[in-house]
Parts: sequence; structure tokens; C-alpha cells
Amino acid sequence: MSKYIINGGKRLVGQVEVPAAKNAVLPILAACILSKGEVVIHKCPHLRDVDNMLKILQDLGCKIKVEGSDVTIDSSCVSGGVVSHDLAQELRSSIFLLGSIIARLGKADMAYPGGCEIGLRPIDIHLDGLKALGIDIVEDGGHIYCDACNIKSADLILDLPSVGATENLMMAAIFVKGKTVIRNVAREPEIVDLQDFLNSMGAKVRGAGSSVIVVEGVASLHGTEYTPVSDRIAAGSYIISTVMCGGEVEFSNIIPEHLRSLISKLCKTTCNIHMKNGIMTVRSNGRHPRLPKIDTMYYPGFPTDLQSQMTALATVCDGTSIITENIFETRFKQISEFRKMGAKVDVKGRTAIIEGVSRLSGAEVSAEDLRGGASLVSMGLYADKTTIVSDIFHIERGYEGMDVIYASLGADIVRAD
Repeated sequence: MSKYIINGGKRLVGQVEVPAAKNAVLPILAACILSKGEVVIHKCPHLRDVDNMLKILQDLGCKIKVEGSDVTIDSSCVSGGVVSHDLAQELRSSIFLLGSIIARLGKADMAYPGGCEIGLRPIDIHLDGLKALGIDIVEDGGHIYCDACNIKSADLILDLPSVGATENLMMAAIFVKGKTVIRNVAREPEIVDLQDFLNSMGAKVRGAGSSVIVVEGVASLHGTEYTPVSDRIAAGSYIISTVMCGGEVEFSNIIPEHLRSLISKLCKTTCNIHMKNGIMTVRSNGRHPRLPKIDTMYYPGFPTDLQSQMTALATVCDGTSIITENIFETRFKQISEFRKMGAKVDVKGRTAIIEGVSRLSGAEVSAEDLRGGASLVSMGLYADKTTIVSDIFHIERGYEGMDVIYASLGADIVRAD
């Protein structure tokens, strides 16, 4: 198993170009099979989750060519609508394919998806929405069987603003005659990006970014070239590390509006965040006061995907910080690893009470999930002596070359097999 070996205590100084967003790229890749023309995705990150999605697309009959950060997908020969157990278990986002396979082939057979174990992520909202479109669904033996012979437009409302369900229903309705209205949808920037991608292929989708999305059915979609939106979660992770370790880092290819909830919290520390000519500069010196109370919420609230990283920052702030996780119930399971490094964190239900310490000590720790693993790396960059983070395959699901990026900023970090 690969691991990161980190000798902490270095300030971070330099520049980071924020990559394309994993959470935008994955549904966009799933949507590629809706087009019978060739699709080119530019600046596609090299991530475990992306690799697994491409494997699934190949298994469905897509022809894929990867040249540097450009990925070309020819789905003209897609014929099989089966996503096997082995492939689905490697990737939670395989569920995004359900809507696109149904739209393209009229039927689907998908094993239940896998991914990080960060709590219950039921797909009932996906399935209820698909049923509202007239799709017959049978769940049996760990598989979901869908038949869309009676698919129809509908006016439906989601029980919760689920990102995955919103994206699935957008894709499932693309070829349905008439107008499909989806209410109480997720409003994340990645939803807007999927809408823009679909429309670049000739779809008629509007409303993304608001609580209501309208899909007007079209007969077909053509090929396109597209560059996904930048990764607000990766950007936030590197920003938090800079605030935590001290230093000065310039971030390019960044969209401040997507990070407003994070920036509003960090601006109450002693760091300085400045935006000019498309470059965000983050400066940090010394220990910070306790963080303002954080409650994770659906976008535009504070993102659950940055909760672990902010918890890591809170462990070295001066005072007691309180963070409540409202989205996933087991996001705090990384805390036991935090404690190995000297962090003082008490978890009561969905709330973590963090008493800041002046020092962390290097330790051997394990990444339990994607974002929790990223937070351990941040703590290792701050801590005294050596930290070894194992099971970094979780981290590599969503961060391309994290060790290379931090090393470019002056950190002492290496990846070892």
C-alpha cells in the first residue's frame, strides 16, 4: 500500500493552479454516453475515481483515448446497459450512469454503488425520481433493474436536494418528450456545470443553480469539447492547509463565489485572503483564534466535503471550536486518527467540540476516507517530527498529485510504495 511520509513544520509558499473538479468531471463523463458523437473533455484530472468511471464506460462499449489531460470518448457503439458489481463497488459515482444509460438504451442493470464509507447515502431519492418519470424499477440481489418503455415527462419534487439524484434525473429526462420539471434540486456549482455540458451537446436544460430545473426533451445530442469547472473542494483543502501551516500561496483557476462559505469563516481568523486579476492570495502567520461555529449544509451552505479539513484546522486554533455535521453521520470517524497526533476532540452525536492545542506530534495514521485523509495530510504538514499517512488510495480518489503540489510549496512530503 502507498503512503505519504511527511516531516512537518514548513511554511507553504508558492503557486497552485486549481484542477478541474472531480465532482463535476464524474457526472460529465457519465453524460458522455448520451451523445452518439465524439466528446472531448479538456483538463480532465488523473484520479482513481476518474479511472474507474472510464473503465465502466469502456465496459459499456465506449471507445476512450487519453492524451495528457484530454480525454476523448466515442460512445457511438454503446449497446450494453449492465454495470457489474466489481466496477460499481469501486465507485460511488457509478450511480450517475443510471439516468444516462436509461436515456440512451431504455433499460439498465446496475449493481449497487460503492465508494467512501462516510455514512448512509441512500439512493431512494434517485429511484423515486426515476419512478416518477414512469420508469419501472426492480431491486433484486444487489442489482437495480430499470425499464423505461413507459418513460414520460413529469413535474416532481425531491425529498432532499440530493446532488446525485438531481444529476441523474437531468440525464434521464434528456430525450423524454415534453417538459420535465424537477423541484427542490441541489444547487451546487457542479450541477450548473453538468447543465452547461449537456447544453453544449444540444440539450435544453435550464434553472441549474436555483431550486427548480426544467428539462425539455430533444431527439438527440451531438459531440462537443468541454472544460469542467475548477475544483472548489481541492482549492479549499489547499487553502486550509496554508492557513494552518502559515505562509503565502497564490491560487489560480479559482472561483471565489464557489468558496464564499469557507472564506467567510476563514476571514474571522488572522489570515488574509485577497483576490486580484483572477488570482487568490492567501497569507497566514501565527496561531489563529477559535473558529466560528460551523454547521455543514447543502450548497450554498458550508460544504460537508470541507468539514474534516476545518476540523483539522480547529485542532491547532487558540480556544474551543464547535463543528456540526448535518449531511453524513459518520464524517467524524477520522477523529480517532486525529487523537493519535495529540488533537483534543470530543464528539457528541453529530457535533465535534475541538479544544485547540499549540502543537501536534507526528504519528502513523490511516486515511479512512477521501476528505478525512486530506485533513490528516494537513495535520502532518503542521505537526512536529514525522507523520506517515497510509491508505492514501482514498486520497488519490479525489486529489491528483497532492504530494507534488505540497512539495512545490516547500513542504517535506514524499509518496512511498
